[in-house]
Amino acid sequence: MRPFLLFHLSQYICLTLGTHYTLIMVTQIVRTSILSYKSNGPQVFAYLPVRRKWQRETLLGWLQNRLMTTSKRVQDRSTTKRVQDLEIVTEKWKIVSKVKAVMEILNEEPETIIPVRNLERHRIKINLPKPHKISDFLRKSPKLFELYKDQRGLLWCGMTKEAEDLVEEEGRLIEEHSDKVAEYVTRCLMMSVDRRLRSDKIANFRRDFGLPVDFRDRWVHRYPELFKVVKLVDEVSYLELVSWNPDWAITELEKRVLGVSESSNHQPGMLSLSFPLRFPSNYKKVYRHREKIDHFQKRSYLSPYADAKGLTAGSLEFDKRAVAIMHELLSFTLEKRLVTDHLTHFRTEFVMPQKLMRLLLKHMGIFYVSERGKRFSVFLTEAYEGQELIEKCPLVVWKEKLLSLVGYREKKKKILTFGDLSDLEDSGLIESSSEHENISMHFGHEDTMVGVEDALLADNDEMNIGEIGLAGWNSEKS
Repeated sequence: MRPFLLFHLSQYICLTLGTHYTLIMVTQIVRTSILSYKSNGPQVFAYLPVRRKWQRETLLGWLQNRLMTTSKRVQDRSTTKRVQDLEIVTEKWKIVSKVKAVMEILNEEPETIIPVRNLERHRIKINLPKPHKISDFLRKSPKLFELYKDQRGLLWCGMTKEAEDLVEEEGRLIEEHSDKVAEYVTRCLMMSVDRRLRSDKIANFRRDFGLPVDFRDRWVHRYPELFKVVKLVDEVSYLELVSWNPDWAITELEKRVLGVSESSNHQPGMLSLSFPLRFPSNYKKVYRHREKIDHFQKRSYLSPYADAKGLTAGSLEFDKRAVAIMHELLSFTLEKRLVTDHLTHFRTEFVMPQKLMRLLLKHMGIFYVSERGKRFSVFLTEAYEGQELIEKCPLVVWKEKLLSLVGYREKKKKILTFGDLSDLEDSGLIESSSEHENISMHFGHEDTMVGVEDALLADNDEMNIGEIGLAGWNSEKS
């Protein structure tokens, strides 16, 4: 077959299939045909510019257009698939996370005060991007943080009495929640292939599960009957399962659908359960995929607690089991929400697909992926009614109380100096500034993301507290 005939044949294949593998196949066909016709030099060199022009203007242009219209990126979703209520929830907890990080840093200080300039080294933990000033961020919550200057003019930060009471209350709630979170950690170990997980990976779930700050140092040793700390050849600390509890090998979905809570002889195996679905109210195209959804819901799958070593990656059962594992993990969290890169850290241990984000987007009725900021969050949709979590544990109620104290109320406080503090000791009066400026919590509106792998980069888009309330009011009104 002559090169120009192969050229037309390969062009037809590409236009028909339009895949990356087809492009590779076309390149090999053209290369082979040219090498086989070395003896006919004029034909070959006459063909090369045609091939270059065709690749540049026809094939590549067509592929680029096709990829732009069928992208799997979260940012390219249609607006009809976005759930505004859950996007607002993401913004709320991002603000709480930043404030809570500062409170944890202050609580670790001997006198619970710290020079503001020393907070610069904690920017990643606070998740506050440059060029935003930490002092400006602290001044936006005068009910939680106090700022003053010493005799040298150095700016210091401390917590208000109200903030200190909140820290004490959180410590008490975490202690009360300790036994429950020990169960969740044990169940994570039971779902893993080798019945062990790296301690630093579990630490990623600390705030989501309600684990204490001293999780790796002290807490892991409090339940020796459930798990133990081991170090393997690589000297990395792992948490390893000590005893298997049959009562905990029952998924949250089984408890809800089948009503099974305890079973001393329960053996995890094949399940055939449908996941609760909740699509966006403005998404009107569900009927187009109804047949595929029904087929997926009726499909049997292996329990997350069953041995999955022999499961074939890419099979239909493999995908549904991965959905079941993500459903179980999200059920363990306080807010029924996780940062997606925390999930991707467990792909090997929980036998989940490499393209986990694509699976989450595919099953948007079960999960919802929020694209706010540089780190995506995945929600368990069944757990929310609008912006409200249906079942709230005490730690979630505590976070809502903290959020109510974030942001300016009335006047902006003046930063007191050392001399002002001396006067206050005598008079007992606090003078506030006459400024009426209301500084918002708004840091910009960057709605897109370069890649999920930018996990350590700080978010650079925040929503004003007032804007959150207004968005919620508009959502309810509509």
